Amino acid sequence: MIILAGDVGGTKTELAIFDSAQPHLAKFEMRFINKEQLSFEAILKHFVQLSNQTIDHVCLAVAGTIINGRCAMPNIDWVLDEQQIKTLLDINKVNLINDLESTAYGVLVLPIDKFMVINEGIANPSGNLALIAAGTGLGEAILFKTTRGEFQVSASEGGHVDYAPHNELEFELLQYLWKKFGHASWERVVSGMGIVTIYEFLTSIKTNAEPTQIQSKIMSATDIGAEIFKAAQSGESPCSKQAIQIFIENYGAAAGNLALKALSTGGIYIGGGIAPKLISLFTDRTFMQAMIDKGRFTEVMKNIPVKLILEPKTALLGAAYYAMQE
Repeated sequence: MIILAGDVGGTKTELAIFDSAQPHLAKFEMRFINKEQLSFEAILKHFVQLSNQTIDHVCLAVAGTIINGRCAMPNIDWVLDEQQIKTLLDINKVNLINDLESTAYGVLVLPIDKFMVINEGIANPSGNLALIAAGTGLGEAILFKTTRGEFQVSASEGGHVDYAPHNELEFELLQYLWKKFGHASWERVVSGMGIVTIYEFLTSIKTNAEPTQIQSKIMSATDIGAEIFKAAQSGESPCSKQAIQIFIENYGAAAGNLALKALSTGGIYIGGGIAPKLISLFTDRTFMQAMIDKGRFTEVMKNIPVKLILEPKTALLGAAYYAMQE
């Protein structure tokens, strides 16, 4: 069986061809920058033509909520529809699944060397697992442990629940988010977009802290988030350094919230494209300290194993795995 698997995010789209006889090896793959493309349908049609394969099954991991086989993506003006894709490619089997759901399936099949242990913890053999991933947006998923010892994966839109501050500065940030967006969600802080928003907030309240030329350079960059990372690492931008610190602390807090809601005593996984770029802030306990700071449940939180996913194509592999299971 020939499978076309995809990871369709807010920024980029990755497509690959898999043969069920070699489930972990892509026969052909391409990456597309979404803003450079006319539409998702144009990407898909172009990819299939170039692959020169007869497709049996399409499974796409999509950054959004899928309802009745249809997804209106929140971070890009695209609508994906299973029926339309079936018609476009003239095939019978198409599945859209949430990107974090797909990543969760990928976690189940990744080899051990594709993870970095952030907190060893003491895993509960019958406990649930949870997954949190900051990229363009903030995604979450839960892997419920069944009585048969298997995992039932459930997508979530927990990244869009109300943001909660932890100190006076973050309360000011919350007020800034209210004015800017109306609704202040965790995704507005813990995401690539969130890092930019935190930086803008800090420069608005600390007018003398940031050198004017540095601020102008950052805000005029094609990729503002990447420029903030760079300026924070070089030490030339005090606001960039603080923005990254606020981001990572809130990332930890959000992971802790998810762990409590999912009761993921089996472990929590950190995915997305941002975490591997900030490994030092995970290993120096910045993330973990924020994650376990849950009052009376701090001791419980200390025992939850935490692993960072190093494989950037986990969602793509998960989509292929899902299709093979189907």
